[in-house]
Amino acid sequence: MVRSNETSPMMGFILLGLSAHPKLEKTFFVLILLMYLVILLGNGVLILVTLLDSHLHTPMYFFLGNLSFLDICYTTSSVPLILDSFLIPRKTISFSGCAVQMFLSFAMGATECVLLSMMAFDRYVAICNPLRYPVVMSKAVYVPMAAGSWAAGSITATVQTSLAMRLPFCGDNVINHFTCEILAVLKLACADISINVISMVVANVIFLGVPVLFISFSYVFILATILRIPSAEGRKKAFSTCSAHLTVVIVFYGTILFMYGKPKSKDPLGADKQDLADKLISLFYGVVTPMLNPIIYSLRNKDVKAAVRNLVSQKHFTQ
Repeated sequence: MVRSNETSPMMGFILLGLSAHPKLEKTFFVLILLMYLVILLGNGVLILVTLLDSHLHTPMYFFLGNLSFLDICYTTSSVPLILDSFLIPRKTISFSGCAVQMFLSFAMGATECVLLSMMAFDRYVAICNPLRYPVVMSKAVYVPMAAGSWAAGSITATVQTSLAMRLPFCGDNVINHFTCEILAVLKLACADISINVISMVVANVIFLGVPVLFISFSYVFILATILRIPSAEGRKKAFSTCSAHLTVVIVFYGTILFMYGKPKSKDPLGADKQDLADKLISLFYGVVTPMLNPIIYSLRNKDVKAAVRNLVSQKHFTQ
């Protein structure tokens, strides 16, 4: 291997982003900024109401508060960098900054996968074993479940980031992406990345495959239990307690499948258009799902809507 083309980590990386489409940058700056503000406001309000309203001090809303905090962390790890890249002609990021951004993005994504499966288990126990729910989902159980989700995401992110950033990089270190997305960074490596590929496949099985199966089986049992409820009102009430979570799961995993499951273009002329489309899909995936989560939970959950109204009325009363 010729080592003369190897670049020093001290040089950092250049983020290509939408450099080839300068007219789109200003439009997307405004659009992404507005969506980011909605994310901060919506998820911030959800965190506040789950903390301040005693009626929401239950496992389900504890997990929801964690999900909202996670969405804020996930978007904050990348959106400010993306917004900055829209305004600066030469988008650069240091080696250490790239490593931190990659770690945070990977950790938040993996944590959300596990957290959604923990929320599915909570709904399974609440609907299929309601009498045992206070015992099974006690504070001594659901707090470690949430903490374990964060720990698992952080561990896999540490492994993936360490394996990626120890590689030698060749050429001018241009990342064809908005952020230090791990697959885009691996394309710059001038060394064997088979270990990275294997570790990512294993991580995908653990953090995507297993949670999807777990959530699917949970909802099979939930649906079977709901269908056995004799009254239509009872079935509607039972389903309403898990419909918001199910909607979030479909949006989250549906977007991932759309991103990585669509066929690649073999036409060289169409490859550039597809490259732009892939970037934009990835960009909106990072902001649309965190923006929709609080909207879904506030629209489809009477307890959350009541808590928000109480919070607003208390604020007006104090003024």
